[in-house]
Amino acid sequence: MIHSTADVSTEAKIGSGTSVWNEAQIREGAVVGRDCVIGKGVYVDKDVVVGDRCKIQNRASLFRGLTVEDGVYIGPHVSFTNDLYPRAVNVDGSPKTDDDWEVRPTLVRECASIGSGAIILPGLTIGRWAMVGAGAVVTRDVPDHALVIGVPARFAGYACKCGQTLRPDGDGDAWRCPACDATFTFESAEAHAE
Repeated sequence: MIHSTADVSTEAKIGSGTSVWNEAQIREGAVVGRDCVIGKGVYVDKDVVVGDRCKIQNRASLFRGLTVEDGVYIGPHVSFTNDLYPRAVNVDGSPKTDDDWEVRPTLVRECASIGSGAIILPGLTIGRWAMVGAGAVVTRDVPDHALVIGVPARFAGYACKCGQTLRPDGDGDAWRCPACDATFTFESAEAHAE
């Protein structure tokens, strides 16, 4: 289903079962997988790749260089940047073009969740099942299952596959979910808490 007000390039690929809602824009070369929901006003830039069963909420901006794996949640107004040194013009005052900057690739691994209003700086990887808190500014890689919050985003614990925050389970590197009772083992949490 593609809403009549959506602007989807004929050079984009949209998987079966995907819904593209009003005012969304999907540019040339973009690939959106099967059974996704692309919310109102979402911007998917040229050559962005989105996997299957992803949910991208209203007004999220997915800029060139981004790859999103399967099962990822991207909240409203999330912005994925792609240029560490943004300028509108070159040193000589001429307008910048695509040839004047280098896209830094960003990867969101399977089943990660990015909270509303988060900003992801370029060239980073968000790990599998990781959770980025609402409004966070992510300036470095996020490990698998890590929960990061704040500005800049800092490690605040681990997230279960069900979304709940894990709790330490005895001594060592074991963690347990208080909601679904799943257990996990991670390398030292102190390594992420810098």
